Amino acid sequence: MRRISSGILVLIAILAVTPVRAQDRAAIIANALQAAPASITDHAGVMDWGGTMLREGTNGWICFPDPPNIDDAPMCMDEPWMAWAGAWQSKEPVTIDRPGIAYMLLGDAGASNIDPHAEGPTAQNEWVVSGPHLMLIVPDPSSLDSLPTDPDNGGPWVMWKGTPYAHVMIPVPAAR
Repeated sequence: MRRISSGILVLIAILAVTPVRAQDRAAIIANALQAAPASITDHAGVMDWGGTMLREGTNGWICFPDPPNIDDAPMCMDEPWMAWAGAWQSKEPVTIDRPGIAYMLLGDAGASNIDPHAEGPTAQNEWVVSGPHLMLIVPDPSSLDSLPTDPDNGGPWVMWKGTPYAHVMIPVPAAR
């Protein structure tokens, strides 16, 4: 009888944890899907920051929830951006074969405007916190040379100009 009781207790514990995990998974997916318009997120995949696919997609877009220890910064990336992100993360060269778009409609927690691998603000690295925006990458980053780099110019600007990771930051109105 003692073994049955132990087995039942284990089963109850598993059943009690499973809905919480499913709820957490649903909450993570819902968070990730806030990053872009529904026309993209309705068919996008959702991946956690550990690389686990939480929801399969059919349109080539991957959405990520808030990064660990950061609130309100989910993002969605198309295929060129996924290649870009992998290269940036591993500090490897990147080859972009077509323009790419990424969305961060809740904004971000901040990044250096000039150093792609800065981990925090310094007096020299032009730290900027961006509101809702989308980001554009192009095959030839030198084609961005004529665009401004000032995030306070009232419109788009180039972040990380002169690096292989240069991209255009495009502010957009906050969702209502």
